[in-house]
Amino acid sequence: MNGNTQVVVIGGGYAGVMAANRLTQRDDVAVTLVNPRASFVNRVRLHQHVGGTGDAVVAYRDVLAEGVELVVDSVERIDAEGRALALEGGGTVRYDYLIYAVGSGGTVAGVPGAGEFAYPIATLEDAERLKPVLDGAPVTAPVVVVGAGPTGIETAAELAEAGRNVTLVCGGVLGPYLHARGRRSVAGRLAELGVVVLEGPGTEVTGVARDAVRLADGRDVASGVTIWTAGFTVPDLAVRSGLSTDAHGRLLTDETLTSVDDPRILAAGDSAAPSGLPLRMSCQAAMPLGARAADTILSRIAGREPENLRQFFAGQCISLGRGAGIYQFAHRSDVALWFHVDGRPGARLKELVCNIILKHLAEEAHKPGGFRLHRMPGSPKRQQQLRARRDEALVTT
Repeated sequence: MNGNTQVVVIGGGYAGVMAANRLTQRDDVAVTLVNPRASFVNRVRLHQHVGGTGDAVVAYRDVLAEGVELVVDSVERIDAEGRALALEGGGTVRYDYLIYAVGSGGTVAGVPGAGEFAYPIATLEDAERLKPVLDGAPVTAPVVVVGAGPTGIETAAELAEAGRNVTLVCGGVLGPYLHARGRRSVAGRLAELGVVVLEGPGTEVTGVARDAVRLADGRDVASGVTIWTAGFTVPDLAVRSGLSTDAHGRLLTDETLTSVDDPRILAAGDSAAPSGLPLRMSCQAAMPLGARAADTILSRIAGREPENLRQFFAGQCISLGRGAGIYQFAHRSDVALWFHVDGRPGARLKELVCNIILKHLAEEAHKPGGFRLHRMPGSPKRQQQLRARRDEALVTT
């Protein structure tokens, strides 16, 4: 595609692919996607990738529009003034607009021994390092999963269903997002699978050794393989490039997802912090954010005022092995409701959601502009938070 406006997207995950596909609506826009991998990673299946029950790698031809140029490389630095990207491979990519969608990863920072003896599972590279370690460990070897969010729960259940001896260390409460009723359901399923769940005060991990995990209450939990799912980090590309970020390194934007530093730079997905109020890290947020960032650029090219972010959430779904799962329904402001679907119907709902994710991306690749979830009514809670911030700023001024 030879266009008049060059738009570059950094990051080929859920947000980046959605944005790149949507931008192909106009023939006068040339879209380039810069990504360090030649394949799309379906992160919601990484626990299956490690457990040997599913594949997390998808060919870009299945989810990316033909008109998007894929550059397999990593970005060393963003030159905002020169509107150019310096690539690690030595090349340069110039842009008129840039979408920053570099995603997120896991972190083991701050815990002695975790960097040496614990295995994150947040990226494909993490999963590829972990898989041979698990495959080489005896089935009877104790496996400790640290972190009781969706990834930790799913990983623990997947491995326990395969016959592994699994302990899930929560560092607090099991499934913090879940309603109490949903939490009881998840706890019951994990007990059926034989997972030992350690939760409550004192279960924070204070150290990791080759054969054990040390808890804050002084207990040592035997571990042949330690899998780390607690915490997150985002790439430091924005920080290194001198752009404004929040304390975690996410790019600060306004409600149109435009950088507070540069109207030509936008952000989407886990690495975006709109109005300093980032959304929950999930594909449920990433794809609408990608669509919103693309729409902001398309509006500016057309001379229209871009719309503000409108984000809603439907809930959270968690697989509990291949035979069970839970779909935790939520208010659109992302607060869990009492209602959930569990057991085998929950597993079917989870699988349906996983398939719909790729379906949304593929449909946007073939018919750009069709995705509509980012146009649904947003969260009233977010609007209240924004008003409170504006009021506070006025008082301070």
